[in-house]
Amino acid sequence: MIVIDTTVMAPLLLPGANTAWAQKAYERDSSWASSPLWRSEFRNVLATYLREHELKPEYCLEIMEAAEERMHPRQYNIESRHVIALAAGSECSAYECEYVALAQELNVPLVTANERLLGAFPRLTIALERFARGD
Repeated sequence: MIVIDTTVMAPLLLPGANTAWAQKAYERDSSWASSPLWRSEFRNVLATYLREHELKPEYCLEIMEAAEERMHPRQYNIESRHVIALAAGSECSAYECEYVALAQELNVPLVTANERLLGAFPRLTIALERFARGD
């Protein structure tokens, strides 16, 4: 099992620069866990795609359902105390720190393409590309 954030889920289901890496990461380990926050962030990505790429709302809903299917039932709530402590000790947002906190609680790596998280928490995170390659 690994923890992922939206920078990994989005390219798995939407075309982008990291799509091949996200697909390889999913092949390597498909037991993805996340904070419930991923859903709101992913919906926002879909809303952006809806506007910028002229996707139909029905297609966005299909993509959201596919994402939810992949994440069920591995969505975990995180204690606010843990998130705030991580945010206080870094330049990362509380949103970003939710994923780090979960990785710590589950004792698994956070796979991400978020450069700020990779820099702030090098022992808890692994870059999407690096994980997908098996480094």
